[in-house]
Amino acid sequence: MGFVKEFKEFAIKGNVMDLAVGVIIGAAFGKIIDSIVNDLVMPVVAAIIGKPDFSNMYVVLRGAVPEGLALADAKKVEGAAIFAYGNFVTVAINFLLLALVIFMMVKAINAMKRKEEVAAAAAPPVPTKEEALLTEIRDLLKTRA
Repeated sequence: MGFVKEFKEFAIKGNVMDLAVGVIIGAAFGKIIDSIVNDLVMPVVAAIIGKPDFSNMYVVLRGAVPEGLALADAKKVEGAAIFAYGNFVTVAINFLLLALVIFMMVKAINAMKRKEEVAAAAAPPVPTKEEALLTEIRDLLKTRA
């Protein structure tokens, strides 16, 4: 029974729940970035380079692979050594875009935090009841002197 109670305390802690929410949002965010890369960026890059499908970009290092063969078929050619870099290009662009978007988000969040800190520092602290009473007594003593 102690194990179940201990696990429940662990699972309900705020940090664990925050992490779970972060992982779920991160997975959804990753799908958005994949869509941006595959549907928006890669067609533009492909139009510039001239290859519409990066996943089939490869270089034959050894073997007789017919020109224009799809990567999956090229890998089936016996004795062929294939350097398949196309998928890596897609994943690298995906990573760079994801890193850029996360950097921009963190930068925006930090800017908002700085504004809040400046606003909090600019507001004078509210005196406690004791401080207010002592200030009033001080001012009364000044006027009588």
